[in-house]
Amino acid sequence: MLSRDRQRRMLVLEALDDRAKQFRSRQDSWPFRMPHDPLDLDGLIDDALAETGGSLPTDALRARSVLRLEWAGGGAWDLWVAGLPSGLHLYCDSDGCESRVLASAKRGNASEADGFFLERLAESRGQLFGIEMTGAPPDRVKSSIGDREFLADVFVELFEGSDAESHLRSEGSRTVPDFRTIVVGWLHRVLTAPPMIRRQPRVRDEEPSL
Repeated sequence: MLSRDRQRRMLVLEALDDRAKQFRSRQDSWPFRMPHDPLDLDGLIDDALAETGGSLPTDALRARSVLRLEWAGGGAWDLWVAGLPSGLHLYCDSDGCESRVLASAKRGNASEADGFFLERLAESRGQLFGIEMTGAPPDRVKSSIGDREFLADVFVELFEGSDAESHLRSEGSRTVPDFRTIVVGWLHRVLTAPPMIRRQPRVRDEEPSL
């Protein structure tokens, strides 16, 4: 990366760090803090670089990818993380049209925070982070998390009662009534993920007691 690009990237990350200080936790949001509504990341970048007259692609902020969903029709949705100077993990999403800032977390272990985000996303159907997960299930899933059992639990909770459940049940065998079994079979077909090294920690086991 050119020196000028590095300087722009640092300006943007510092501006995002300042903005993240305004985020607030909500009920059942631990360990995440959120803005009132998802923030337009492109707009935040433009504001941070207004005095320099420069620009920066959102991909230049990406420290790691967490989840990518792809549909045969060409649509895609990415969940990814930017690492801020303060040590915060900033969770963002992109869908090909816009990129948004969804939440921040201060966790020492990145993989734990990523898994916790997917759990919170699934249990709230995205509403905790101001987004809505609708439509047919993706035709391809890429995850940085290797725990297949954990991912099956995430997608069961994310899809139950939705159009995605109806779609998967219509494709599945009528002799398989258990939705989790259907999801496991679907993931086996569509998932690309690293080998499982360890079980993914669960929010319920780590969340501090009140």
